[in-house]
This record gives sequence, C-alpha cells and structure tokens, in this order.
Amino acid sequence: MKKLLAILLVVLMAFTIVACDKKPEEPAKTDPVATEPAGDVYKVINLVNGNLGDKSFFDSAEAGLKKLADAGRITYETKEMGATDADQPKWQQTINDVAAEGKYDLIICGTYQMPDYLKEAATAYPDQKFLIYDDTTYVGDNSNVVNVSYRQNDMGYLIGVFAASMTSQTDVENMNPEKVLGFIGGIDSPVINDFLYGFLEGAKATDPEIKVDTRYVNSYADTATAKEMGLAMINDNKVDIIWGVAGLSGNGGAEAALETGKAWFVGVDSDQELTLSKELAAITLTSGLKNIGDSLMWIFDEWDAGRTYWGKEVNLGLPEGGVGIVTDKNFAKYAPQAVQDKVAEAEKGVRDGSIKVSSAIGDETDGVVKLRTELQP
Repeated sequence: MKKLLAILLVVLMAFTIVACDKKPEEPAKTDPVATEPAGDVYKVINLVNGNLGDKSFFDSAEAGLKKLADAGRITYETKEMGATDADQPKWQQTINDVAAEGKYDLIICGTYQMPDYLKEAATAYPDQKFLIYDDTTYVGDNSNVVNVSYRQNDMGYLIGVFAASMTSQTDVENMNPEKVLGFIGGIDSPVINDFLYGFLEGAKATDPEIKVDTRYVNSYADTATAKEMGLAMINDNKVDIIWGVAGLSGNGGAEAALETGKAWFVGVDSDQELTLSKELAAITLTSGLKNIGDSLMWIFDEWDAGRTYWGKEVNLGLPEGGVGIVTDKNFAKYAPQAVQDKVAEAEKGVRDGSIKVSSAIGDETDGVVKLRTELQP
C-alpha cells in the first residue's frame, strides 16, 4: 500500500511540474482598432451651437441620435448652447466643462463655428473622444477627434442630372427652351468647386448641349449681390434653374427666381423647402442634402464593427448615406417620372461605383476650371 502511495505521489508531482511549466495561452494579436468595444451602449452628449428646430443640421443630428437611442445603442443628451452673440462666449466653457466630467464616451458638435472651441478642449482633455461634423479645419491635430465631412461632388452630380433633365421640360411652368442652368457659389474655393464639379459633370452627362452660368458672390452673407447675379443669369442668359451654394447668399438666387417669375431655385445642405419663406419654398424644386443624422449612425456602425477613425477625417458620400437629394414635395410634384428615373439611375451608378464623380479637392489638373469654362454660356 505504501509502495502504491509512493508511486501515485511521484505521478502527481510529475503532472504538477508539467502543468506549471506550460505557458498561458496568449490572446490573438489584433490591430488595436479592432479591440474597440463592439455592441456597447455608448454614452453621448450632443452640443448644439444654436438651438433645435433649425430644420437643418442640428435637427438632422438629433434625429440620427434619437434613432440610435431608440435602438438601444446609445444613451444621449443634447445641450443647446444658443446662437446669439451673447451665447458664443459660453461655448468654450461648456465644451470644457463637459469634457472635464469624463462621463461621456463621445462628445459631438458640428459646423464651421466650432473647430477652435473643440481644438482647445480636445487638447486639454486627450482621453476624451470628440466628433465634429461638416468641418475639416484641424484634421489630424488631435488623436481623439474624428472629423466627418461630406462628398459634395456626389451630391452635385445628382443635382446636375436633375437640373439638366428639368430645363428641357418646357411643359413645366417657368421652363424655357434654352438649355442653360445657373450656379451661384459663395467663394471660388476647392470646397465650393467640389459641389460645382459634380454639378457640371452630372449636367453634361445628361445633356452634352447644356450650358452653366457660374458666378461667385465672394461672401456667404451677401444676399443682395447674389440676387443681382441671379437676375442677370435669368434676364441675360435665360437661366431657368439656379443652384445656390453660398450659405445665406444663395437665397438671393431664390429671390431673383421669385421676382422674375421665370425660374426655379435649388437649395443646398438641408431641405430648403422647410427653411425658406412660403413664397421662396414654392419655387424651390429640390435641395442637395448633407445627411448629418445618417452620418452619425454610420460612425456608430463602424465603431461597433471595431473600426474607428480618431485623429482622421471621414469623408462620406452617397454609398455611406452622407449626402443625397430631396425627392418629395416639389420634386415629386413637378419632375416628370422620366426625370425622377434619371436621378434614381444616377444615384445607383454613383453608389455602385459605375459612375465616378471628379472632385475639386486635391485636384491639381484644374479640371473643374476647364469644365466650368467649357460650359459657360
């Protein structure tokens, strides 16, 4: 019996030595990005440098976040910081205070007014994650910030196809036989010309005989000058559709179309049939859209899939739902089915990659300038 116990003891000791000598299994080596949590419920705050109810970017962002919350993917709160001159000095303190709390997985803000405030906070609180939409001012400066921008050339292509198709529909009120469109840009710059490049390519692909009267206001708040340009386009070149890509200045193009009673307007960034006066909305055929809410949902889809973009710019176009075109209200009312089908076909082509839209951003060939000159009436 003692001999048997001795043998068992030797066997047990040998097993113990082997077991202790075996190294723990190492976890699989993965890309650091892929280790981000998937399927978590994120805590988010949305800082609005204005107020909800704008029927534009802020409401779009809110709608996207609400969908995420309703799906149980995030919890969020929205803080309206106001937009008056008296409100703006409080913006920096607000974003700093929120970051200092350290309780949010993501702080969201947007538009051209916020990059300086965001940069200060992102630098002071490097462990806090931030997202800013529709701005690329400081891309890459902070590794805790993702910049979401939009492929306005994709949007421009759809508007170009639509406008070139509509201008020859002479049975539609205010459409004349001349194939001439108008484009009022804010400033002759790569971003504005990115809208224009897509617009020109979409128009030319639809009708090789098309002409586009392109002018720049050199301001985003000079409605009077934009109106003068619109009147000249309509009276001198028989333009019957004007696309205003100039912020508030662009509304001058709508005013020109309304005053003459000879043209239509196309809006930009948001559904301007919802934001313009009743009279101006009535002559707005459609608008090119930046889908802020959809872009935020895309970011969370990527995050859950283990793909993050901190310290980078994400440029979203039609395939990602970042941009689009309004297809209800006046579009559905005035555009014949054949025109609607052309727009849908163009959208499908851009989405599946069979249509490649040129971009003015980073283009050193001056392609947009050459095309702009070629199509000028």
